[in-house]
Amino acid sequence: MSHVPAATRALRLLRFLATRPGPVSASTIASELGLPRSSVYQLLEAMAQEGFVTHLPEERRWGLGVAAFEIGSAYLRHDGIERLARPLLHQLTESTGATAHLGVLHGADTLYLLKEQPPHAPTLITGVGVRLPAHLTASGRAMLARLPRPQVRALYPDAAAFTDRTGKGPRDPSELRSVLSQERQRGWSMEDGQVTEGFVSVAAAAVDHNGRPAAAMSLTVPSARPVTPGALAARVRDAAAELTRRLSGRAT
Repeated sequence: MSHVPAATRALRLLRFLATRPGPVSASTIASELGLPRSSVYQLLEAMAQEGFVTHLPEERRWGLGVAAFEIGSAYLRHDGIERLARPLLHQLTESTGATAHLGVLHGADTLYLLKEQPPHAPTLITGVGVRLPAHLTASGRAMLARLPRPQVRALYPDAAAFTDRTGKGPRDPSELRSVLSQERQRGWSMEDGQVTEGFVSVAAAAVDHNGRPAAAMSLTVPSARPVTPGALAARVRDAAAELTRRLSGRAT
């Protein structure tokens, strides 16, 4: 048990370095984490020996080491987020009869990682590995709504950045800001016929430990189906909240 506090401090230190844009000084680490500077130096030296941090002597700063990258790469190889989300998507499809998706942001696109489809469901363009413009998809906008506004502006600097599929959806930065503001306040996103005519989708984002969007879960049904989007949204928000919990995320 005597090793638990040190392990906890080491993990907090790793997480802190992972959130910084570059290497930082030991004094900054101590100040930000509320730890004695002597303890921080001891942790850094031990973690450097194992390759989890690296020291830049000329700058007197510390950054993440190769071992931290290897751990992250191993997580990706194990399909971590897909494994955590797959049973939740299955439950969503079972309980609603809708097609469920898991998507992540890939630049200004939504990249679909998982798809759960009920029997005899209509064929959809969305599928594993498919990418669609994020500003048109419910999943994409659920994640865009969680991004800092400067990042959204960087992805959509002007009207030329907006592609169109069915003549619906935001067409310039001003329209996108308005839509994201409404959906951010509501807590979920919806698109009706913006990807494929005759289908409506609702989505909610799951977030990581920094409150950043890690993925989005969505439900898609024919527009003519007698179900309110709000009812589907309640289900998908619960599922996204559970995925956030499984990711050790921090809702904001």
